[in-house]
Amino acid sequence: MTAPSPTPTDPELLPDDLSSPGSWWEWFIGTPLRIALIVVISAIALALVRTAIRRITDHVAEGTSTVQKLGEIPVGAALIKADPVATARRAQRARTLGSVLRSTASIVVGGIAFFLVLDQLGINLAPFIASVGIVGVALGFGAQSLVKDFLTGTFMLLEDQYGVGDVVDVGPAVGTVEAVTLRVTKVRDAEGTLWHVPNGTMVRVGNKTQGWSYATVELEVDYFADLDEVRRVLTEVAAAVAADPTTGAAVDGEPTVTGIEKLTADGVTMRVRVRSTPARQWEVARALRSAARTALEEAGIPLAGQRDALTAHLGRTAAPEPGAPEPAAPETTAPETTAPAPLSLDTTEPAPAAPERAASDES
Repeated sequence: MTAPSPTPTDPELLPDDLSSPGSWWEWFIGTPLRIALIVVISAIALALVRTAIRRITDHVAEGTSTVQKLGEIPVGAALIKADPVATARRAQRARTLGSVLRSTASIVVGGIAFFLVLDQLGINLAPFIASVGIVGVALGFGAQSLVKDFLTGTFMLLEDQYGVGDVVDVGPAVGTVEAVTLRVTKVRDAEGTLWHVPNGTMVRVGNKTQGWSYATVELEVDYFADLDEVRRVLTEVAAAVAADPTTGAAVDGEPTVTGIEKLTADGVTMRVRVRSTPARQWEVARALRSAARTALEEAGIPLAGQRDALTAHLGRTAAPEPGAPEPAAPETTAPETTAPAPLSLDTTEPAPAAPERAASDES
């Protein structure tokens, strides 16, 4: 029984005449040379792609090119310094996406080169591709949550939904973002707990420090208070906070004092809303509460349920009128006390009384 002769498409793994240099040369310019060219060209292409990705992401991360030219102008430099958070977030997003793109390029170019080499070796790729497809489907079903995390993280970075330093509400946790990766986001809440939230589990994300924010303060005043006067006082309070050198830089826009937000048997709720820069709305809100407390007290406007307490407080702290006599202190008389009789230290018993003499002598 004779062995089957190789088909014309089968590669020659070894030269026909191992002792002939010409046979070796003909063999080398065939399959080995093609394999070597595939490997070299793939390596050069991968190096070029990775270098291009690195340079582009570094330009974006460092703010060079257009941003650097803008920084040479005084106005442009001021604009860049005015928003350092956005610059840091842009750098982080660019470096993360650059890492993902470089890894993707390595996998794609390496996979193509691997299949081309197998084809040059005469290996039938159809069963191999089918096997790889089956393994990919199995891994897809088994690690679908992991794939979902990576895809969600990629789109999150592309859309710039949040970054390090933002205060976010991701459902299971509310706090400050400390780290962002393609698979997980780390959030530190107000109690100091560090939450590791997989990106694929986030149904919705609320970013409280992106773009701009509102500092909202609600005050419940007495039911019978003059609402026009209350609105005037709160407007002056908001203007004073905006003019303050500490909190004024965080105020962005005119304050708004709305009408009645809530009406109950105890009082009326009024709302003050001020637009602020990102991450400073809580500072502005605290300043509004402190200034509103002082202004309402000076205007004699009590909060809900505090009318009697405010009246008593104003009565205690009211300054006397000029020329008015100071109220005399009430006289206090000490209660009369009776001194106790001195104790006698004489321990002798008193003498018995003399017997009464008889009215007449015995005869």
